[in-house]
Amino acid sequence: MPLPLDLRGRPDERVLRQLVAALLFEGIIDARQSGGDGLASFSWSLGGREYRCSGSIGPFGRIRPAAGSVQTQDEDNLWVDASLAHLVSALPGTGISRGKLLGEMKQTIAFSEWNDRNLPARHRRLMSFAELEGALDEGHPYHPCYKARTGFSNADHAAYGPETGKAFQLIWLLVARKHLRQALPGDEIAFWKSELSEETWSHLQSMRRQLNLSAEDFGLVPLHPWQWRNLGETPFSGWIAAGEAYCLGPAGDRYTATQSVRSLLNADRPMAASIKLPLNIVNTSSRRILEPHSVCTAPVISRWIDDIVAADPAFRERYPLTILQEYAGAVADGDGPLAGQIGAIWRQNAQATLGSGEAIVPFNALMMVEADSKPFADDWIRHFGLMPWMNRLLEVAVLPVWHLLVHHGIAVEAHGQNMLLVHRDGWPVRLILRDFHESIEFSPDFLREPEKAPDFLSLNPLYRDAEPDQYYWTDNLDSLRELVMDTLFVYNLTEISHLLDHCYDLPEPRFWQRVESLLSSYADEHGMAERQARLGYDQPHILTESLMTRKLLALKPEYHHTVPNALAADRLQLRRKP
Repeated sequence: MPLPLDLRGRPDERVLRQLVAALLFEGIIDARQSGGDGLASFSWSLGGREYRCSGSIGPFGRIRPAAGSVQTQDEDNLWVDASLAHLVSALPGTGISRGKLLGEMKQTIAFSEWNDRNLPARHRRLMSFAELEGALDEGHPYHPCYKARTGFSNADHAAYGPETGKAFQLIWLLVARKHLRQALPGDEIAFWKSELSEETWSHLQSMRRQLNLSAEDFGLVPLHPWQWRNLGETPFSGWIAAGEAYCLGPAGDRYTATQSVRSLLNADRPMAASIKLPLNIVNTSSRRILEPHSVCTAPVISRWIDDIVAADPAFRERYPLTILQEYAGAVADGDGPLAGQIGAIWRQNAQATLGSGEAIVPFNALMMVEADSKPFADDWIRHFGLMPWMNRLLEVAVLPVWHLLVHHGIAVEAHGQNMLLVHRDGWPVRLILRDFHESIEFSPDFLREPEKAPDFLSLNPLYRDAEPDQYYWTDNLDSLRELVMDTLFVYNLTEISHLLDHCYDLPEPRFWQRVESLLSSYADEHGMAERQARLGYDQPHILTESLMTRKLLALKPEYHHTVPNALAADRLQLRRKP
């Protein structure tokens, strides 16, 4: 089940097209452009070859090459389908970075083809939330390495990939407490009995006693079974040899992977917490370990945000929002060679927050087209009407995130996987946000209630001498604007606006006029014009993160480029003229 422009059964074409889209969007290749009114042809020279493609130019300058249009000239000057390997070989960066990029894209193609061969057709509109988390197999709509999972074999993909829905037990370790940091709610024993059940807790304690180990000296840590298998040739083997860690084997409830692969849902107790575990795999743009500093900070951050939401009646009455708290964390060797590779974060269960008649879908489901060539939400759209449904969706998706930013001064990473839509028979009701431990930012001077912010300097020694923008705080309001606009607008809602244009002929400018109208009305209604203006959300051009540039150059944590702003006041005024 593809994104709107995908050719069924052609992941190779999609990977090439998304690579070219990113290269053009980020200005990595110097392309000549012709055409107008949103339609364009692009041509460029690279590595002694000529290339071309056609496509549309969407909001924020997002370039969408047409399916099958990426071509190159062969030795006879004939235009033929471009080769992924030839294109990558001529890109900037080192041979190592280009080789990694090509390998990850080939792996993405291979796993996508494996899915096509081995997974039966599924009717996703009828699925539960947990089933959908696995069945949304399209991956990142922008990044061409959307299913790389570097380190997974085909057998690993079948066993631990979300698409297959296979359930598996976690591996349990006993780790010497000198290597362990924990942030657990209340009493440790009570926590484990609640998370594991009395039976599993008793079983693991019995194994500890058989090893003649003291509970005061060793603590429990869960591990993904793939991670356990792949830690063999690391310093962890030294811990085992020295008696500083012990493997108790698989135990307890079975889990299934969500679309993020490393976050797991409890298959045996569907209302129990989800758990996020590190994996030494590379997917899209990063290695999927847990940032060590964030694991024990996570409960403090999510409790802070949840308290803000609970205390503000606007989140109940106008901008309904639920925060899935990351309420517990444990990490081993936080500042050593195994940093980020052994640990866990426990997160509240989304389904446990539902009221009568409510259901959840991951927000990125709304970007997808199903096997009948109709959007996932087609039945809802036709039942409620396109404009009423779209307007309500934007109110539910945009305003809670915007209120948290403008009124309270906290920016969250609101991309398609971090957002869950609560609905009643398809009518949007409220928003659920998740995954805060690495993805919030604030400026102390812009916080509504700075006195309620966590004392980060006391939470981790790393924070004491940290520079702004290194962890969670910044002295630059542009950083807050960029985090929210990047994730919510540039790389998220542009996929919704494109689908509505592609499938229902709703012009994208009309969609973005509605977004801008919501933001302007919000500022007028709440007296937020000055604070909103300080964020510069409507300036003609804004910075956005350059995901592919980072992949190729890999010299800095982040790269940025300038794009036209779909919410710019002057651009919207021009569109409104007859």
